[in-house]
Amino acid sequence: MSETNKKNYFDYGLLFIIFLFMIVSCIGIYSAQKDSTYHENFVIKQFIWYVVGLSISIVIYYFDFEQIKKLSLYVYLAGNFTLVVLHFSPDSIAPVTKGAKAWFNLPGIGSIQPSEFMKVFLILYLARVIANHNERYYNRTIKSDIYLISKLIIVTIIPIGLILLQNDAGTAMVITIIMIGMLFVSGVSWKLISTLAALGISILSILVLIYIYNPDLLLHFLSQYQIDRINSWLDPFTFSQGIGYQLANSILAIGSGLTFGKGFYKSEVPVPEAHSDFFFTKIGEEFGFIGGSIVISMYFILIYKIMVIVFQNKGQYETFIGAGVISMLTFHIFENIGMVMGLVPITGIPLPLLSYGGSSILSTLLALGFILNISAKTKKFMFGSDR
Repeated sequence: MSETNKKNYFDYGLLFIIFLFMIVSCIGIYSAQKDSTYHENFVIKQFIWYVVGLSISIVIYYFDFEQIKKLSLYVYLAGNFTLVVLHFSPDSIAPVTKGAKAWFNLPGIGSIQPSEFMKVFLILYLARVIANHNERYYNRTIKSDIYLISKLIIVTIIPIGLILLQNDAGTAMVITIIMIGMLFVSGVSWKLISTLAALGISILSILVLIYIYNPDLLLHFLSQYQIDRINSWLDPFTFSQGIGYQLANSILAIGSGLTFGKGFYKSEVPVPEAHSDFFFTKIGEEFGFIGGSIVISMYFILIYKIMVIVFQNKGQYETFIGAGVISMLTFHIFENIGMVMGLVPITGIPLPLLSYGGSSILSTLLALGFILNISAKTKKFMFGSDR
């Protein structure tokens, strides 16, 4: 497709949804930063990150997917290399923040979290692995499916290991979910998927039983701090003066918003990191159940829009990329909103397109740039005759 035709096929609907998220993000951050212990204007910075992210998305929009497929191995390797460099960097470049060594501190730019971009790089390369495998093994067998699963696990476990070295279990969970989501659409036998699901549920059940009856055994796998986090999640108000302070106040803030909220800029309950990971807390307190429902509905529309674009597409590689992006966003949304309400453990995962953070905004808009690219190709197949 020519560049002129691609401009004509630009998906302005998806762009409009992103624009709405930018407005909600800046409004929420503006209110949240009044209670922040930081002395920075996060709204201006968030707007700048959006502008940079959208610029990158527009560049990605003009790449051909054959080029992207060829480059996917190199960006995957570069992403892993960056994680290795981060691990061995001195504290002056990569300081330990909140117990995790996950950010480069770049003068004039700020903090950059490589693992955020690794999620997108992994999606691109996993999609290539699956597409190439399916082309080679057109007639599927249990043996070929097991081989594909093994390749996906090996490709995924490398960045997971490097990210766990940063003490960032949340991002490691996201990467695991990305692989699982892409596995579901890879064509692997459902018998194998069901077996793996049963194995995962069994392991999780065993860990729950160990926590209930002999929690000291978990110290062989988890630190005392991580176990305390689990305890504070299950009973935040008992630990409200210590490790459970953030969650307890978040639950109180959301509950106090009731149906319509207290009004913009009228939040009263102090919640640390309300401009960042606990963004949804401010929405719940200031705009109530109605405001929270509108934000969740926006995410439903975003995911639905991506699904329509992806599953109308004819290319396998593009479809697998779309499945990875959907898996990444869905888990981020579910986990973040769930954690601020006390439904799931706190992991430090940001709310996509809303939480303050340059790395999160850039990586999410990078992923959506690929979706915009897919939409152009999809519309060509559906309505156009250009080649």
